[in-house]
Amino acid sequence: MSDRGLRTTGDPTGFDTTFAAGQPRLLRAINERTVLELLRRTGGMSRTDIARRSGLSKPTVSLALEHLVDAGLARQTGEASGGKGPSAKLYELNPGSGWVVGIDVGRRWVRAAVADITGGIVVRRDERARARSSRALVAQTGEIAHRVAADAGIAWSAVTAATVGSPGVLVPSSGLLHQAPNLPGWGSRGVVEAIRAELGTVVSFENDVNLAALGERSQGLGRDVADFVLLWVGTGVGLGIVIGGELYRGAGGAAGEIAYLPIGEGDPHDPANRRRGQLEEAAAASGIVAHARRLGMRPPLTPTAVFAAARRGDDLAREVVSAEARRLALAIAVVAPILDPQLVILAGGIARNNADLLLEPLRRELHAVSPFVPRLAVSELGEEAVLDGAVATALATAQDMLFSRHEDLERLPSRRANGRGAPSTASPESRLVAAPVPDRPHPPHPQAHL
Repeated sequence: MSDRGLRTTGDPTGFDTTFAAGQPRLLRAINERTVLELLRRTGGMSRTDIARRSGLSKPTVSLALEHLVDAGLARQTGEASGGKGPSAKLYELNPGSGWVVGIDVGRRWVRAAVADITGGIVVRRDERARARSSRALVAQTGEIAHRVAADAGIAWSAVTAATVGSPGVLVPSSGLLHQAPNLPGWGSRGVVEAIRAELGTVVSFENDVNLAALGERSQGLGRDVADFVLLWVGTGVGLGIVIGGELYRGAGGAAGEIAYLPIGEGDPHDPANRRRGQLEEAAAASGIVAHARRLGMRPPLTPTAVFAAARRGDDLAREVVSAEARRLALAIAVVAPILDPQLVILAGGIARNNADLLLEPLRRELHAVSPFVPRLAVSELGEEAVLDGAVATALATAQDMLFSRHEDLERLPSRRANGRGAPSTASPESRLVAAPVPDRPHPPHPQAHL
């Protein structure tokens, strides 16, 4: 069968590629997307490898690669060694065809990373958060994003997409960030617009715990797990939900806001519990300190100090830790029969840094209160999970945008006027930016702080 009207059988993008013979442009675009997706996921592939994995014919793969190389989306990376006959050329996604920035805005830290289009992080920065007001935090968000791009040696105009992760839920109808009590003024009108003005590129917003779950799906314990949840316990409490390999946000984006479960001390009708959530009031950092203070532990009191005292055998501190494990077990017992996850990943400064004290009592309590006990594991990404998820989210946007621009350029009459010439009539907004990849080491990550 010729490639006109071709049905591909191994298309990794999931597209239905059965088309009439009169649709060669659409068919070619889908074939190129198929090749590009394979290169993104695998890299270093020969024409023969691509043809075998995609189900496309070798001539179709050759034509797709020619167009992708012309557009700067793919490049030859070397030749395969060994075997009989001539060496096969290897192709990969061109790292310099686009750049993305991920930003993690938290109560204690603001982190940013710039990555090339393959997802390789080139440079990252971590700064103490200026969280005294939303205006200061918005300004810091813009500053760290531009600074990390400059550190990578790229102009900000070369950044294709950025994703900002923070506590709270962006409500599209109002444009406001809700449920973010730990960041002063973060839910005020105009914050989202101010961040977009600071960054001046394609910006998406996502809840930080959701991004941590996406980071685990991309780089961590969730890579081979279809259904899992990430329980974040730190300055706040939240749940990231991945079902069928996809992030679940719910009807209004608030799925996973378990801070508002009626678990903890006091009356669930207390206005303070409505503002922050009863579980967060009890189990997050400030709740641990408040419990230790009520028991009579001496200051200075911080979550780190309370857990350190428990490790030394302090009875009051151990009582605080036991209460924390019970509350987290109850939260998981609520979630488990509803979502039936294969895995619960413990993340956040408190849950991850103190797993040696929390994990076993949490398991015991969970077995005691529920017949549904999913596997528990501690995040290996730590504080990097949110930033990894922000980069992965920006990448998904950027890769689609870059290929869409490529398709637009292909429609221009002048695109191939000179055989392999670059487009001469495209607007600056439509041009693909292919900056060189800086040869910089990945800077060390600072110690996570609560």
